[in-house]
Amino acid sequence: MNKIILVKKDREKSLLRHHPWLFSGAIEKVAGEPQSGETVELRAHDGRFLGWGAWSPQSQIAVRVWSFDESEVIDADFFRCRLNQAIAQRKSLLIPGVTDAVRLVNAESDGLPGLIVDRYGDFLVVQFLAVGAEFWRATIVAILAEIGLESDTPVAGSPVAGIYERSDINVREKEGLPLRKGLLQGEEPPEFVEIRENSLRFLVDIRNGHKTGFYLDQRDNRQKITEFATGCYVLNCFAYTGGFAIAALQAGAGKVTNVESSDTALDILNRNVVLNGLDAGQVENIQDDVFVVLRKFRDQGRDFDLIVLDPPKFAESKSQLERASRGYKDINLLAFKLLRPGGVLFTFSCSGQMPPELFQKIVADAALDAGKTAQIVARLAQAADHPTALNFPEGHYLKGLVCRIV
Repeated sequence: MNKIILVKKDREKSLLRHHPWLFSGAIEKVAGEPQSGETVELRAHDGRFLGWGAWSPQSQIAVRVWSFDESEVIDADFFRCRLNQAIAQRKSLLIPGVTDAVRLVNAESDGLPGLIVDRYGDFLVVQFLAVGAEFWRATIVAILAEIGLESDTPVAGSPVAGIYERSDINVREKEGLPLRKGLLQGEEPPEFVEIRENSLRFLVDIRNGHKTGFYLDQRDNRQKITEFATGCYVLNCFAYTGGFAIAALQAGAGKVTNVESSDTALDILNRNVVLNGLDAGQVENIQDDVFVVLRKFRDQGRDFDLIVLDPPKFAESKSQLERASRGYKDINLLAFKLLRPGGVLFTFSCSGQMPPELFQKIVADAALDAGKTAQIVARLAQAADHPTALNFPEGHYLKGLVCRIV
């Protein structure tokens, strides 16, 4: 017998638009005592079928929808089909000798809420971020292992050596899930996995690095910076392992100053400089808080031709948006003050709660307060392997502006 979630009257509108989330406040009644992660049937107040979803009793997002098709069965074949669809869509990105690191599954936007699958060389890295994905964890891992051994599938460009889990992200706590990481299938990954991105090479720590090891979503934007970097003195803030720095140096930047709080990340950054045959003498690394360093540079009168601001997520929820806005205003104001005439700012927000129009307003206000006149010469977003489903606008989380001082 199906476990049924009855939706309050007039609260089914988002589901009729195929938005994949149902919040707890929209629930009229729960019938059948579903277990956490179990598939439930969603029905409107008048009994109309709305969808099949995963029950999450501890989260504000009480149900994440798997399917809006009443005839569909949520079983191993369902996940095999969805995984194959998502992976096939990345086929054009996985080009031997060009790129061997991509996101293969992007959660809700690929119809698999709470599931992330990234490929780094011969390894898959997975994250199970919601109870529904966790409920089907063993099935999903088994299917990924099957796909990874088939030489004619894009996930396998070469056979997958191992599948590693990085479910050690705090969002799991909202679902009542413990943090977890470790080997799931195959070989234990080495300390660093080397990946190729266009003409660049990077070492990735998939066991302990940020996210699943690297910021794959910035791939296109690292390529974009090469259009501006030649001959520039670059300030790379929140540098992590040097993605933007390496791209700028290979494009002919004269010098790059990296600011990063993690000494481990800076060590990998230095290794990446050597790996790409670049001149370490052109690189200055500062291990410190970006806000502190920007103020220090302002007081010292230092200036730069190109500045990159790629901060971590400042807003985890709507309640944090006001505080996050002050943080974005602060770093952008300081960056504008440090730019030379004609200088270029690459500025980003990866906070899904930050609307694009508000982010642009914050950057505009920062330029005004810095006494600078600037133009937007490009708008940036996450790479194509991080698509945004039209029915899930929250999937558009990475927003970037390229601003030039007039």
